[in-house]
Amino acid sequence: MLKNVHFGPSVLPFLLVAPQIIVTIVFFIWPAGQALYQSLLIQDAFGLKTEFVWFENFVTLFGEEQYRNSFGRTIVFSTLVAILSMSFALLFAVLADRVIKGSGTYRTLLIWPYAVAPVTAGALWIFMFDPTLGIVAYGLSAMGYDWNHKLNGGEAMALVVMAAAWKQVAYNFLFFLAGLQSIPKSLIEAAAIDGAGPVKRFRDIIFPLLSPTTFFLLVINIVYAFFDTFGIIHVMTAGGPAGATNILVYKVFSDGFVGLDLGGSAAQSVVLMFIVICLTVVQFKYVEKKVAY
Repeated sequence: MLKNVHFGPSVLPFLLVAPQIIVTIVFFIWPAGQALYQSLLIQDAFGLKTEFVWFENFVTLFGEEQYRNSFGRTIVFSTLVAILSMSFALLFAVLADRVIKGSGTYRTLLIWPYAVAPVTAGALWIFMFDPTLGIVAYGLSAMGYDWNHKLNGGEAMALVVMAAAWKQVAYNFLFFLAGLQSIPKSLIEAAAIDGAGPVKRFRDIIFPLLSPTTFFLLVINIVYAFFDTFGIIHVMTAGGPAGATNILVYKVFSDGFVGLDLGGSAAQSVVLMFIVICLTVVQFKYVEKKVAY
């Protein structure tokens, strides 16, 4: 029979947790509270006068057609980035999961892009697709297509989607590969003995078992597209041409730091924070439901 072990009161657990609590308060709680308070104010560009206006900034924000267009543009952008990055990551994970010679080297090479900073990733893609110097733009020109993302909004959006998705493939690859390796091989072998081909085994056995990982990555990739792509867009298009790539997170920057609309920019950041909270709650409820079953 096991004996219950009792520990006396100690300050050690609080000391161990204290650094994380301090970091959370200083870099998350306090800035979020400041943004929420700032969103209720109207301030002149020089910071000499401040007026408390309650929710007027939010009413003005959702009344602007430019902001609504940016909202829709962000949804399209995040959806394309999530689908593209997850699709390629799943394909690479399935290929890397096979027992072949040098598979460890392939996995390492696939993980490397995740270590690249967003600004660096954007610069790499800019060099490849530059209308005058880019090797890819040169190849497209040789095939009769005149690529110029500096003037064409659709091409600019396609370019930032490709760069953002490429940056996130490595992260998704790690999770998909871990999910594939956790699937019992006996299930796949039993299906193969029953005559199921590779496509049928993947459709009926492998992919359904990967559904928790897929849903988790879907939420993570949407959050990534909403927030972590700022550096990519800033270095590649700066929201242009004509606002074609001006998604919500970049609009916060352009309105707040360029346009000096501090109250409106803070209101936009609060909307983004609310979206992330909703996505986190949805993800938590999904995980909780899976655990309950």
